[in-house]
Amino acid sequence: MGENLNSILTLFGGLALFLYGMDELSRGLEAAAGERMRTLLAALTGGPVRSVLTGLAVTAVLQSSSAVTVMLIGLVSAGLIPLRRAVPVLFGANIGTTVTAQLLAFRLEDARWAVLFAGVMLGFFCRSKKGKAAAQALTGFGLLFEGIAVMGTALAPLAEGLLFRSWMLRVRTDPLWGVLTGLCMTLTVQSSSATIAMLQNLAAQPGPGGGSLLGLAGALPILLGDNVGTTITAILASLGRSRDAKRTAAAHAVFNLSGAAVFCGLLPQFVRLTEAVSPKGPETGVIARQIANAHTLFNLVCTLVWLPLTPVMVRFVTWLVPGASPKTERNTETHK
Repeated sequence: MGENLNSILTLFGGLALFLYGMDELSRGLEAAAGERMRTLLAALTGGPVRSVLTGLAVTAVLQSSSAVTVMLIGLVSAGLIPLRRAVPVLFGANIGTTVTAQLLAFRLEDARWAVLFAGVMLGFFCRSKKGKAAAQALTGFGLLFEGIAVMGTALAPLAEGLLFRSWMLRVRTDPLWGVLTGLCMTLTVQSSSATIAMLQNLAAQPGPGGGSLLGLAGALPILLGDNVGTTITAILASLGRSRDAKRTAAAHAVFNLSGAAVFCGLLPQFVRLTEAVSPKGPETGVIARQIANAHTLFNLVCTLVWLPLTPVMVRFVTWLVPGASPKTERNTETHK
């Protein structure tokens, strides 16, 4: 019992390190390029494809889809970006956020001390604002991978427990249970990147037969739940904002909910597609990359489906959040 408690505390400690590292990385990158990214976000959005690429690029640079979504909601609320241009940016932000999972799949834990040392030294000796921001980002990147290493160490003994194994068995056999698990994890932690990192670590633990304890078919529903759970940040950010800001958050939720429903219904095909585009090898050695690839596939396919249907999405979220847009409201006031 005492050993399990120690493992659980270690797991939470590793999660705390990961979240802190992720926050420092995002803050450092935003300090270095945040204002420029905000300006680019407002200036470069145009046609649907251009808006998607803008959302993808800004999210890949800032390493936080939540930051981009909140930024976008602020720009929509201020009337700087219309709803029809904001929706494709959200699609691109969803693709951009998969860069984090792809980086985590490289398993760079062995380099974390060198990265941390470089970040701390840069912070000591660099006096410029951008240099300090780069040092903060580097330190955060190193802490992020230290958190992953600690979580991996904690999960190994936990994976041997009977209760843990019975929970894994239920997740493997019931996709809905997996989706709810991923949803609750992301709602609790408020970071899909953290829950995906935990999922990659968990799936890499060996099961009784030598393969993955969770398996790809068990991991993917949790991944879908993570994607649904991440929409809460946008919903919270839209509270007290304009109707179009609320519609932007609603579009983010519809994108992820509809995608999760379809992919969960086509789970066997999703598993086969992920295996086809991923490297071959022992399951515990390749499953982290498979999860990262599945995350990218989910967002790419959803974007390809929804992008031509952007007008439909705009009409649907306008129906969900009824009322006049700020421009219409101003015109009404003028006529009065």
